[in-house]
Amino acid sequence: MNDYEQLHRPVLVDKVLELLAPKRGESYLDLTAGYGGHARRILQMTNNYQQTVLVDRDSHAIAALTDLKKQGATLKHASFAAAIKELVNTNQQFDLVLMDLGVSSPQLDRAERGFSFSKPAPLDMRMDDRQAISAADIVNNWSELKLAGIFMRYGEIRPKLAKLVATKIIEQRPLETTTQLADLIRRQVHVRQKTHPATQFFQAIRIAVNDELTELDSALKLMPKLLKSGGRVGVISFHSLEDRIVKNYFKQESKKGLEAEFELINRKPVSGEDYDDHNPRARSAKLRAATRI
Repeated sequence: MNDYEQLHRPVLVDKVLELLAPKRGESYLDLTAGYGGHARRILQMTNNYQQTVLVDRDSHAIAALTDLKKQGATLKHASFAAAIKELVNTNQQFDLVLMDLGVSSPQLDRAERGFSFSKPAPLDMRMDDRQAISAADIVNNWSELKLAGIFMRYGEIRPKLAKLVATKIIEQRPLETTTQLADLIRRQVHVRQKTHPATQFFQAIRIAVNDELTELDSALKLMPKLLKSGGRVGVISFHSLEDRIVKNYFKQESKKGLEAEFELINRKPVSGEDYDDHNPRARSAKLRAATRI
């Protein structure tokens, strides 16, 4: 295992290689390159750095990919939706496209990023530190109605609890740290559960901060324009909302008869719980893949 895989173990990497089957000389686009765990393994097989584009909106991730840039890969510091639009506008196409939608281990482990409540940290949660809105803005400025709405929609929290937590947040503003918010939520949940009661609430706020589902939806709609005929795309999702969007898109685009854009490589998603149980953060992962017709 190299230094980068020790920093961030790529999720379902063996299954990604199996389903996408990279071949020597093929071009490759990684829309969420992170610290390059998947990219390095794929590039070992394609050995085509000059036709590889690595995208991430996290400046720390981009900095960790400079060794691949030196070998010829192109780095783009942008959201995957913005990168796709730019690539489509310049008529670039690829044999392989990968999207790993999860928050990376280094993002979770850096307390100051505010993704985790294991240690006190500012309410941030921005994947791109250049953007204006942060978790603190949402928690301390949004209305009760909007807060309850994102908890229900993005966290799949039942309405009564979502409204209760939103009310308590407004009563106790300003909240400055992740642990303050997590403790507030914990006090409102009286049912024993395996995960911390704040987990789904933090997920909801993170999705809202980074506009994750809108980005995913707009990216998938442009995916056919990014892939060469016979090109393969893989998407790794980490919660039901993401997976539902990916599943429905591939299902819809593979059932149009002569107008179908894709053929499914795997009809059922590959589960991290079944194939990547050595990596605790992979348990909720689901991998879907398709071929451009």
